[in-house]
Amino acid sequence: MAYSIRWSKRAKKWTKVVDEPNSQLPAAPVEPPRGVLSTRVDEKGRVKLPAAIAQYLAEAGEKKVFVTTLDLSTVRIYPISSWRQTEAMLEQAGDDTEARNDVAFVAYHYGADADVDPQSRVLVPTNLRRELNLENEQVYLRCFKQRIDLIPGPAYERMLAAAKTSLAEKVKALEKQGLR
Repeated sequence: MAYSIRWSKRAKKWTKVVDEPNSQLPAAPVEPPRGVLSTRVDEKGRVKLPAAIAQYLAEAGEKKVFVTTLDLSTVRIYPISSWRQTEAMLEQAGDDTEARNDVAFVAYHYGADADVDPQSRVLVPTNLRRELNLENEQVYLRCFKQRIDLIPGPAYERMLAAAKTSLAEKVKALEKQGLR
């Protein structure tokens, strides 16, 4: 039985689809791993993806990624199909065309296509590694919004401290909106 992985706009997630005519099997969702995982950028600028993330990409059929930054503080590893969606959004016209052009320019300046190698490593572009001081450093990974965020240690600590600020109030406000 052959399968393929497709992005479902309606369900907003990856699904595994049986590639047989007239198949009645339901699509199984391909879910990203939850939580924050730790790894290192090696001396050659490669990030060894934790097994859970490597498995997620493999099940989604994604071997090619686009590695970039949009904010000069974190690295974004986009499965190529997700990058195509982001690219299309950045190319749309609108009131914020200048912002879209600037973000796209930064993304392409620091970004590059990369392949997930057989050891589940991804190369971070040299100029991006140098800009964020990533060489031989511990980093944190999380799957978020159809991408993998690679967060350098100092940025991770700042993000965590900011997230903890007024956390009780944030939880109360979100519980009023349906947070369980």
